[in-house]
This record gives sequence, structure tokens and C-alpha cells, in this order.
Amino acid sequence: MRIIDSHTEGEPTRTIFNAALDLGSGPLSEKAKVFEKKYRDFCGSILKEPRGNDAYVGALVVESDESDCVAGVIFFNTIQNLGMCGHGTIGLSATMAYLGQIEPGSHTFETPVGKVAIELKTPNRVAVTNVESYRFASDVLVNVDSYGELAGDIAWGGNWFFLVKDSPVPIKLKYLRQLTDLGLAIRNDLENKGITGSQGAWIDHIELYGPPELDGSNSRSFVLVPSGSYDRSPCGTGCSAKMACLAADRSWPAGKTWIQESVIGSTYSLSYEHGEAGGVIVTVEGSAYVTAEVVPIFDSRDPYRTGI
Repeated sequence: MRIIDSHTEGEPTRTIFNAALDLGSGPLSEKAKVFEKKYRDFCGSILKEPRGNDAYVGALVVESDESDCVAGVIFFNTIQNLGMCGHGTIGLSATMAYLGQIEPGSHTFETPVGKVAIELKTPNRVAVTNVESYRFASDVLVNVDSYGELAGDIAWGGNWFFLVKDSPVPIKLKYLRQLTDLGLAIRNDLENKGITGSQGAWIDHIELYGPPELDGSNSRSFVLVPSGSYDRSPCGTGCSAKMACLAADRSWPAGKTWIQESVIGSTYSLSYEHGEAGGVIVTVEGSAYVTAEVVPIFDSRDPYRTGI
């Protein structure tokens, strides 16, 4: 097993090669289900404290049966699998470039929710063309103590999101605790009311928006991820969900670049084209850098070897 760490606009990815896990012989979507059910201790040992933290996303690289794909990848966090991961795909691409496995140009990865195309512009700059994204519901109301009634959209961008256009808390790092508490309260209210995505899917990401701080940017966001931590990047699948909502409202045209800031001030460049199923195909561009090669040690005497 070989593990390489990277960060994409501040958000960490831990890429795992040659893990030799028995995931069966089905399609990648079925292999992902086996991985999530059978290897939770493995996930915890790789991502959780004391080796990692709740911000990490794992990228398990597996062989793809698709002839046009350079690899298959299963993304996961400390509590569950992810359907797709934008920052993780950018991090994986930069990591494979670092290892000499891909060169600048166009490549395709297989994910459990479909194929994603990437353009490796430099060893560190990557544009990802995501799976088709769409808005599922608009102007959904939630109630949060201290803030009252808030309206948001439910959208799919490879994961499920509840997006609040105008955050009542400023999108600044100094308000991180308040933003996190607000995101958790919104998610709890959605759960209590039985509000879900398609086919009862858990809306596990909460996205809050506010005005930009950088010249040339269009918006600033805070994204609560399933673990209860926050995305340091602008969140690739969240940006895809955002573009789907803008397209549905006809408030941003296809092909025009949108600059999305994260709560730490890092940015993605976004654009979309209309998809075949009525949604949008979003391209997310950002930068990633390899930060470490990791050699985990598992001591059978260690009570926290599978994570805390």
C-alpha cells in the first residue's frame, strides 16, 4: 500500500494505491458498497485521528473496467463514502502527475456515480468536468433557533446539498464556530422534518453563501461536510450544485466563468454547459499540491489503531 497526501485549495486528500482490498468483481458502484460495508475500520485507521482528522477525504484508487479510464476511484470520509469529490479528483490528478502516472492532457476517471473527465493543465492545475448536476427542490424552508426561518435549495452535484443563498452569519474564518453550528442546526432540522434528496437520500452537505471579498470573485461560501467539519476549498461538488441552481434560476449563463471563494479565501473557476438529462455539466478548475508520502504503522497493541 502506498499513500500520498495532497491539498486542493487548502482541503486535504489522502490517496491510497495498491491497498489489495477484496471488493468483489462487480461494477465500481457495487465495489464501493462493499468497501463502505466491509472496510470501515480501514477507513478509520487511514483518515481519523491520530493519523488524520475530520477534514480528510480518502481516494482509494482501484482498477477500472472501462477502457477509456486511467483508474477507478472510491472517495470516502471518516463516516461514509462520497459519490464524487471535486477537490479529491483534483488532488488525485496532481498526485498521479507527481508519481509520473499521468502527463498533462485529458484523462478520465471512473467513480461510483459515473465517469469524470479531467484536463491536467500543469502538474498542479486541474480542470474537472463533473457528472451531471441538477436542482431537486427550491425555496425549501428550515427553522433554526436564533435565526428563524431560512430558505434554501436542494441540489445534487455528485453529493447532496442544501444551499442557503444569503447566510445570516458572515462567511469569515473568525465566525467558524457560528457557521458550523448554523450548518449543523440546518441539517438537524432537515432530518427532523424528513426532508431528503431523491429516493430518501440524506442531505449531508450544507452550503452557506455570502458576498465575495476578492476582486473578480462572484461569491464566498462555507460548506459543512458530513463529518461536521468544513471544506477548506470552495467544494467541487458543492460548486456543481450551486451552478445547477444558478442555471435553474436562469441567473447565470452557460459558458461564462464564475469564481467561487471558500471560507479561507481559496478559489475555484467554474462554468457549465447544459446536460442531456435536464441538468448541467459543470467544469471546476483549481490547484493541488502534494504534501507528504505517508507510511502508516499499525501496532496491534495500539487501542486507537483504527482511529478515534
